Amino acid sequence: MPLFRPSILLSDAYGSAGEVTFYHRNGRCYTRRRVKPPYPGTPAQLEHLAIHRRAMAAWASLDSEVQKLWNSYETTAESHRPPYDHKSHISGNNLFMSAYHGFALLGDEHTPIAYPFQMPPPFLVTFDRATVEAGTLRLTVDAHVSQYDQPERYRLYARKRLTDPGKGYGVRGMRGFLAEGNCSQRLTITIPNYTEIWNLSGERFQIQAMCILLDSETGFRSQYQRTTAVIEPNCQ
Repeated sequence: MPLFRPSILLSDAYGSAGEVTFYHRNGRCYTRRRVKPPYPGTPAQLEHLAIHRRAMAAWASLDSEVQKLWNSYETTAESHRPPYDHKSHISGNNLFMSAYHGFALLGDEHTPIAYPFQMPPPFLVTFDRATVEAGTLRLTVDAHVSQYDQPERYRLYARKRLTDPGKGYGVRGMRGFLAEGNCSQRLTITIPNYTEIWNLSGERFQIQAMCILLDSETGFRSQYQRTTAVIEPNCQ
């Protein structure tokens, strides 16, 4: 473990840079070779990572003029990170990646066509009823998109978990599901073997969900909307 020797330009160091990691022991700084363990993701996380890598490869394969076109649209999409001054915008690459991932969630993964960002319309999600048949849970849900906002072009995607009623909101254990049908009609979310995913103690349960609208024409997504509901399913 070589000792780090300060200089007039660098008095101390923390973290990693390149292939070197700086660490401290007994008040002194040492260096060691950077360790790069394999990413221990779940199957779903590894699948998401693979999609992201394909998206990056798709961006790199674009003609430079197409990349410039994407970059010309960057001012149409505000960043959702500080300083929230309505002056910061995401890059054309970020816009492309968002559209690519949106189409992947729709089950239609492909290289998107350059298009100015359009925020999906306001919506309100309500869970109506639930039925259970042969271990499969079917949730009936409405997205409540105005008829003047072309609801037929939008799909509902929900990350959700089922808990016992009264349990506090949390994202741990959430699973993602694409609702069947578009937002011009009542939707159905099908969850096979739901009791194997979540441990429920009673017949009634609480739905905790983070929902977004997906634009089937552009791949762009809305912001997440949180919702909860308590439902007692009808068994068939």
